[in-house]
Amino acid sequence: MIPRYTPSEFADLWSPERRFATWLAVELAACEAMEAEQLVPSGTAARLRSKKLKLSPDRILKIEATVKHDVIAFLTHVEELAGEDARWLHRGMTSSDVLDTSFAMLLGGAADQLIDRGIALLDAFEPRMREYETTPVIGRSHGIVAEPTTFGVVLAGHYAELARGVRRLGTARTEIAVGKLAGAVGTYAHLTPSIEKRALAQLGLRPETVSTQVVARDRHAAFFSALAIVAAAVERFATNVRHWQRSEVGEAEEAFSVGQKGSSAMPHKRNPIASENLCGLSRIVRAAVAPALENVALWHERDISHSSVERMIAPDATSTLAFMLDRATSLIRGLVVYPDNLRANIDRGRELYFSEGVLLALVDAGVPRQEAYGWVQRNAMKTWHGEGAFFANLSADSDISERLSAHTLRGCFDLDHTLRYAKEIVARAIAERRAEAATPL
Repeated sequence: MIPRYTPSEFADLWSPERRFATWLAVELAACEAMEAEQLVPSGTAARLRSKKLKLSPDRILKIEATVKHDVIAFLTHVEELAGEDARWLHRGMTSSDVLDTSFAMLLGGAADQLIDRGIALLDAFEPRMREYETTPVIGRSHGIVAEPTTFGVVLAGHYAELARGVRRLGTARTEIAVGKLAGAVGTYAHLTPSIEKRALAQLGLRPETVSTQVVARDRHAAFFSALAIVAAAVERFATNVRHWQRSEVGEAEEAFSVGQKGSSAMPHKRNPIASENLCGLSRIVRAAVAPALENVALWHERDISHSSVERMIAPDATSTLAFMLDRATSLIRGLVVYPDNLRANIDRGRELYFSEGVLLALVDAGVPRQEAYGWVQRNAMKTWHGEGAFFANLSADSDISERLSAHTLRGCFDLDHTLRYAKEIVARAIAERRAEAATPL
């Protein structure tokens, strides 16, 4: 985590103060659950809460420097502040009961904020999709002119992908919302499943189905994979913005604010810096997936190889994705679109993008498909090399003119017909998001 790419809410979420406060919440919830089963004197947790312990991260770290164990350092500090009642904390528990349960709480908090940001991004997309749902743009495959689409449909494709990503975040948030208070190897040797269930419910969690000393790390691998998929969706949108803003394309560009500078050397520059930034940050989020997967295969009931990894990737990946979602929302809201340039780039395609329509008309007229393909291609290649307009070349080709009337051939060059379902596609993307949002995970 670095301040430049860390929203304030995430700086707080992953702060030492929040981490230790969450550990204390786990210990107190466990203590109350143990009171209910008379393993701990009644009123212990209430007395501890009433003291409103103000934990000192610096003091905990100082103790840890001696004991070389973060949870023991934490418990030692709590005993310093709370006195005799603190001896009942951590009864029958192991460190991972605290660490994994609190980690689930923190990841859940991160997921909630990411989902909120994802929803804000989707909400920002919708009016832009509707604004340009019938505005033609050339579709490209391999970066080459393919067939026309609309700018609204293009945005709707990004929107639908992002909506699936937000949905996956919700699924991952549900899957990660588990903890454990099951002792050293998950057998409740000095606890009970009912204590675990009662305490975790108070914390908004479910018990891990079968825990070892830790919660199984496949859950965490799925969580970080979900983050990476959302980041990849943002990157795909940003990559397209970068292409649209190229001087040779000029179809759309990032908002350029008053006083903004594009280059320290060239005053004319207007660079897609936000989009490039999003592409770079996506690599950071994606980079968390491999170590998260490698954390799954721990030795036996547990080793500690996952711990250092998660201390780094959890704050970095969640904070970075939050920043990305905020920036992507600003990007789509401020995106400047140039319909005249969209049309000009369609015209640069010299109507070659109607080639499939001509091919299908010939097939409908009884010409074998591969033979028809060759007829259309030879005329398309003439136009490609600057030898006449595509329609004129096709009309002058006797093989084609003998099978297609001028009226039928002209009908193959109907842009409105090509784009007749654009509004329906945009509406379908929005409707699907609405339907999924209304369906419980």
